[in-house]
Amino acid sequence: MSKRNSQEAKRAARERLRIEREKQARKDKVRRQLIVAAAVVGLLAVVGGIGFAVANLERGGDGGTEKSWATVADRKLVKPVNAQGENGTVVVLGGEDAKTTIDVYEDMRCPACANFEQQLGEPLKQGAKDGKYKLQVHLGAIIDGNVGGNGSKNAISALGAALNVSTEAFTEYHSLLYSAEHHPAEPEDKFADNDYLLEVAENVEALKGNKKFEQAVEKGTYDKWALEMVESFNDAKIQGTPTVRIDGKDVEISKLPAELDKLGVKLQ
Repeated sequence: MSKRNSQEAKRAARERLRIEREKQARKDKVRRQLIVAAAVVGLLAVVGGIGFAVANLERGGDGGTEKSWATVADRKLVKPVNAQGENGTVVVLGGEDAKTTIDVYEDMRCPACANFEQQLGEPLKQGAKDGKYKLQVHLGAIIDGNVGGNGSKNAISALGAALNVSTEAFTEYHSLLYSAEHHPAEPEDKFADNDYLLEVAENVEALKGNKKFEQAVEKGTYDKWALEMVESFNDAKIQGTPTVRIDGKDVEISKLPAELDKLGVKLQ
């Protein structure tokens, strides 16, 4: 081998090594962020509970909500047309024919879930869209029960209205509600406000100016469905959110990037 070819081979090897190091560094950064989020979520729940109580007193004790959930359980169940499973509590975001199934359990008010979605939500959904696995989303209301308020349930209901439009509308709306721009601090319970949910929905093309969607949110068409979702979530015996299960087995969030890599999903 000539000296020139040898130098070029060395440069190519160094370049490959540099690329691999950068990829690993990105994965390590995501893993560290997810570990930190999981570590602080308990503290946030405590602080959030205090903050919610104070804010609730300042608002006169009504929590700032405009909807009563007292009689929702007695209503007739209306399921979104794109929901699946018994009582429509299965939301499949792609990969229906895939051999592997990933189940994600979240609470819409959960700050750790917001961090999880901001870090891994897009590649996770893209992998399902590409058919690498079947992705199912399950939504609960742990924070509503532990801290107070109705934001988790109300957001699920609004997502049901989006799911009735299309699975794509649900996916985009779900991502926006968890985004850094739109996800509120836990004690604010802003998702209990229909006006706020509709304001965020204006950023989704399929929902913008969609009167049927808006009426469904305002009338609480999918409130009963939201309660069914919560009950199904509770039946799964989830201890905290986010929880990810691959083929029925819990996976630590910090290890999820490596598991996705095995399934052919590359983090950017």
